[in-house]
Amino acid sequence: MTVDKSQVLRTAATLLTRKATTSLDEIAKAAGISRATLHRHFAGRDALIKALEELGIARFEAALDAAAIEEGDATGALRRLITHIEPEAALLAFLTTENQLFEGEPHAGWDRLDERMNSLFRRGQESGEFRVDLTAAWCTEALYGLVGAAAWAVHAGRIAPRDTEKMIAELLLGGVRRSMEQ
Repeated sequence: MTVDKSQVLRTAATLLTRKATTSLDEIAKAAGISRATLHRHFAGRDALIKALEELGIARFEAALDAAAIEEGDATGALRRLITHIEPEAALLAFLTTENQLFEGEPHAGWDRLDERMNSLFRRGQESGEFRVDLTAAWCTEALYGLVGAAAWAVHAGRIAPRDTEKMIAELLLGGVRRSMEQ
């Protein structure tokens, strides 16, 4: 039996986001594999969490690249980014809300991600598209939070997956966009 490690990790992220104490047995069952198979691929909870972090950073970096956030106006770049990260929402939700599960030194990938995101928001501020009274770091955290909230709401059946992209973009842009009165 071939195991799709990426799918196992996505399943684990969804479960762990909702319940940090989810057991490896529960993760294996939800992923449709045995506990022994899970253990062959991930030597324990720490290895699973580390693999989640690696996958999440890689997928988020890929979304940033695919969205070409350094190109065009900041508003358009942000919309493209939301389109590309929405499919990874459950994984991103886990990574941004359950970081207390990570032990040791923070992964250098987080610094790269945060810097690219902050640069996008600073560019929008410098061009006059985005509010200057909110820090770029806060706007980055707000995006992470909205993506996570959308993933949870979809998982719980409170919103339709097809609606998340628009809801994230409109709520975030409604908050960060500079109004004509400012």
